[in-house]
Amino acid sequence: MGRAFEFRKARKMKRWSAMSKAFTRIGKDIVMAVKEGGPDPDSNSRLRAVIQNGKAVNMPKDNIERAIKRASDKSQGDYKEVLFEGYAPHGIAILVETATDNNTRTVANVRSYFNKCNGNMGTSGSVVFMFDHSCNFRINADGLDAEEVELEFIDFGAEEVFADDDGILIYAPFESFGAIQSALEAREIEILSSGFERIPQVTKPLSEEQVKDVDKLLEKLEEDDDVQNVYHTMLE
Repeated sequence: MGRAFEFRKARKMKRWSAMSKAFTRIGKDIVMAVKEGGPDPDSNSRLRAVIQNGKAVNMPKDNIERAIKRASDKSQGDYKEVLFEGYAPHGIAILVETATDNNTRTVANVRSYFNKCNGNMGTSGSVVFMFDHSCNFRINADGLDAEEVELEFIDFGAEEVFADDDGILIYAPFESFGAIQSALEAREIEILSSGFERIPQVTKPLSEEQVKDVDKLLEKLEEDDDVQNVYHTMLE
């Protein structure tokens, strides 16, 4: 099991800790998916993926359907995906993925968190190169063998495939998402959830006190309603 597995295992997944926050984020993903490809999941692969993720965090079906209906309303504002980069204390690189309907507000908030926690918000491209942009799928393992899945999906871009208690995980480069999703659906393999991650190429160990300094910034960022994901190079 490679770096992607270790990253996933170590990551605390704080962004899903509060169920209401998880639903809010899925709701934003639904809006962006519907605005991009329409409200019909049969013809909108991005929306299909978001609905699967909603089910994976136990988002009620009624909530999902209401979110799709709202997103289809022309009066519904759109969310833009904006990436922020910077450094936490002790040289830890930070990537912040946001979905916002007010970029001015989001920029001001993110900048204030960096400033208050002795970090520095950087310019575009300042740290993103330190992370590999990957996609992942969790599939139903019933009747499947992880090694056989890996052999079959290598041609579609899969780099790491392994089983855990909740299914089989497939990791691949960001660009392989569409090909793998299509191949899984063509084979009628159930996709339990899918998504994207930014995996640090190198991580940095810190002392207990230094970790606390970085955690202060991470917590402020993760609590912001516009923030979808936060990635960093701190060894956990």
